Formats: sequence, structure tokens, C-alpha cells
Amino acid sequence: MPLIMALCVVVGILIGTFYTNHFSGNKLSVINSGTGKLGNLIHIIDDQYVDTVNLADLVEKAIPQILTSLDPHSVYIPAKEAQSASDDLKGSFFGVGIEFVIREDTIQVQNVISGGPAETAGLLAGDKIVTIDDKPFVGKVCTTDEAMRRLKGPDKTKVKVGVMRYGSKKIIPYVITRGEVKTHSISSTYMIDDRTGYIRIKNFGENTYSEMLVALAELQQQGFSQLIIDLRDNAGGYLEAAVQMANEFLPKNMLIVYTEGRKSSRQEYKTDGRGSYQKMPLAVLINEGSASAAEIFAGAMQDNDRGTIIGRRSFGKGLVQQQISFPDGSLVRLTIARYYTPSGRCIQKPYTSGDGKEYQKDLIERYEHGEYFSKDSIKHDGPAYHTIGGRTVYGGGGITPDIFVAEDTSAITSYYKEAAMTGLITQYAFIYTDENRLKLNNFNEMMELADYLGKQGLVERFADFASSRGLARRNLMIRKSYHLLDTYINSRIIYNILDENAWMQYLNIDDKVIKAALKHFNEKK
Repeated sequence: MPLIMALCVVVGILIGTFYTNHFSGNKLSVINSGTGKLGNLIHIIDDQYVDTVNLADLVEKAIPQILTSLDPHSVYIPAKEAQSASDDLKGSFFGVGIEFVIREDTIQVQNVISGGPAETAGLLAGDKIVTIDDKPFVGKVCTTDEAMRRLKGPDKTKVKVGVMRYGSKKIIPYVITRGEVKTHSISSTYMIDDRTGYIRIKNFGENTYSEMLVALAELQQQGFSQLIIDLRDNAGGYLEAAVQMANEFLPKNMLIVYTEGRKSSRQEYKTDGRGSYQKMPLAVLINEGSASAAEIFAGAMQDNDRGTIIGRRSFGKGLVQQQISFPDGSLVRLTIARYYTPSGRCIQKPYTSGDGKEYQKDLIERYEHGEYFSKDSIKHDGPAYHTIGGRTVYGGGGITPDIFVAEDTSAITSYYKEAAMTGLITQYAFIYTDENRLKLNNFNEMMELADYLGKQGLVERFADFASSRGLARRNLMIRKSYHLLDTYINSRIIYNILDENAWMQYLNIDDKVIKAALKHFNEKK
């Protein structure tokens, strides 16, 4: 009898489910309650939709839309993009070790990373890669994403490339054994003068702190007594890296930052007093491209009255993401908390959704409102806070600098903008480098190379080149933008022949923000 009753119950459930699923008239009633709506909807679509549906593809498209409704920084990263999304911050990846650009539908090697697999195999800056694994790689198929996909790969695997080299009419074959390629957060370290050290940090990754210690030791050997840390256009990265860095410059038991969220209790990050540069004069450079971890560091220095912030108002990202992995290798970076500077301000700028449109409009509106040209035009959306020393600072939209330096647009013309934005300047610099590489390779010092380039009349040569590529010569505009054009052209050639450090040294020679920092140091003395 118990067995018969159990069977009856099971049969009854099956019959009820059948009638509910097939004769209810409104199947959505099944999912109109509880938290299983999304999963149930997927099953309903799979079961009853008029056409065959690729459910995996449907889910891939749905997840980003769901996250978009939350905030601008909660994002979904597909499995095929997850590795490259993490490489910059991890400090290394497996590949061939070249820096390249796509010019005229062809990979053109800008630089070969020292000690990397490509250098070991024999590739040179200026080479053009025209085949990969014996298949042509030119034309429409030649995109940056596809090139990276083919050249990157597991450690110790091989890739065969065919190279066209300047002066050679035949394709030269090379077999490159992929290996670990180091990437660096710090792009430039040097002495600006006999007292001032300079460090430019591109992002905050796993190795940023250790790289900074090496950079500081290098400057220490050269006798620096004051320091400029350049965080302009640094979009951030790991919070921990910013905390470690701030610890080097602050006394013991000082608050660097704290985070707090609905499901995340307040977590404070304080200094341990072991920093070696707690009293060294410090200037931190920021602009509208400085965000997240860069703002954490700048905010900690400002709120603790430890360093002087110079430049323009930062981006305004005060949200903390946690990375969550799925079994297929895809990722979700979900906002779980806000971070707050020591004075208690959250510098996250306002948003109503995560579609990114407000973020894009914000920087344009700052420009149109005049904020790039006048500190008085800065709009403070948040309340006032106070530093340890009692100075007033504001939240609700980025870090406002202590010393404002306006953007100089007086020499910008429509000719210059078109030359820069179309990539013509970069193209010309690469062609000039390629055609004069034997001569240019004799220069090992930035200033010697810059002096030589300054005597070559490159702006006039560029104007001829640009004219042949469809950019009409505008002599009055060229004259007005002459210095900008000359600097841009020369800087790219210096980058091609030397390295990123030399490139930054050259660009910093006439940089108004650098000059403001040096002036501040002198006045403080």
C-alpha cells in the first residue's frame, strides 16, 4: 500500500506539471515569483520559442545588459578576452615580445622588447610581419586583436613569422619560441635636475610597488631630494598596489583609504610606519585621465597634507570591484563597495546607470564648461571635507588639485588635430625612422637625438607627406602649430629609436605641469 500511494503521488505530480506546462495559456506565470525568473525564462525559451535559439549566445548577450543597469564599472568579460584583460596588471604575459602598430594593413614592429623571445630570434625594430605560421597576414585580416591572438600563446610554444626588412626584397623566415614577456607599470624614471627625481606610473598592477622601490633606489643613487610622481592618464588598477605605495610616504598609523558597501563592512587601510620616504618633498601630477587607484594615492597624499597635487581634476571613480570567475573562464567584475579618502569623501562622480553615456559626456562637458582652462569653473557636486591640516577639499567627482594648471590649446589648429587624430604624424615618424634607421641608431642619448632631429626640417617634410595622403597644406595653421607638430614628430621618432623613458624625458622638457611642480618646490624652499 505505501508503495502504491507513493507511485500515485508521483504520477499526479507528473500529470499536473504536464498540464501546467502545456495548457496554462500563460507560461510566464511560472516565473513571476521568486529569484529564479531568469533561469526559468531561459528554460521556457529553450522549450517553447518558435525558432531554435543558441542559449549560450543568449546568456553571453544578456549578462552585460544586466550589469549595465547597475553602474559603469560592473562589467562582464568573455572568456576569450579574460586573459588579455588581466595581462597588463599581472606584469607579464606569454608571447613573442614586440611592440607593434598596424600600418597599411601590415604589422610593423615598433620596438623589440629587450631580452624577449623576438630579440632572441633576431627580429628588429622596423620589420614588417607579413606571414604567421606560413599563412599571409596582411589586408583585412590584419587587425590588432587578431595579431595579438596569433602571436600570444602558451609558454615554450613556437610561432613562425615571415618578415619584410628594409633593404631586403625577400621574406625572411623566423621561428620564435614564445616565452614570458614582462610588462611594466612604471614607464619613466630619471632626474629632471640635480635635486628632482621623476617617476611616471601608467597603472597599478601586481608589480607596481616593487618597480617603484627599484625606481626610488635608482634615484637615491643619483642624489634626489624631492620627488615628482606622475599619475596623469593613469586609469588605476589594484587598490592594494596604491596602498603599498602610499605607505612609503606616510608616517605610522595614518589612514590611507577605507572601503564600505552594503554587504562589505568598513575596511580600513593604514600605514605601518616602515616607509623610507616619509618626509621627502612630494608632488603628485593628475589630470582627467587619472582614476581609481591613482585617485586613492592622490587622495591619501592630499588628505594627510603629505604631498601637493598638481594638474587638473581627476576622473572620479570611487567604486571597488571584485573579480568573480566562471567555469568557462569568463569573468564578472562586480562593484561591491565604495572607497573613501581619509577625510571621508567618496570621489565617485554621479551616475544613474552603467551605460557609460554620462561618463563620456562628463569629460566633454568639463571641457565645454571651461574647467580645463580655469579652476573657478570646476563644479563640486559633493560636500566640503577637511584635511588633517584643516584645508578644505571636496568629494563627489574626482580629486581637485591644490595647484591648478590649465590646458594650453593656444597653438592647436584644425590642421594639427587632423594630422594627429588620423595617425598621419605617427605614420610619418615611423617611415622616417625606417628610412634613416642606420643613421639614427648611432644616437644613444635623448638630447643628442633631439638636437639632430631639430635640424632636419621635419615639419616641412611632414607637410609634404601629409599632402600626398590627402591632408591639404595650410601654411598659416602649420606656422601656428609648428612647435606642437615638431614636438609630436620628434617624440615619436625618439620613441622608435630609444625607449619610452627617453620619450617621456623629451615630452617633459616643455611640460607646464612639470614646470609648476618645480616652481612649487623652489617656492617651498
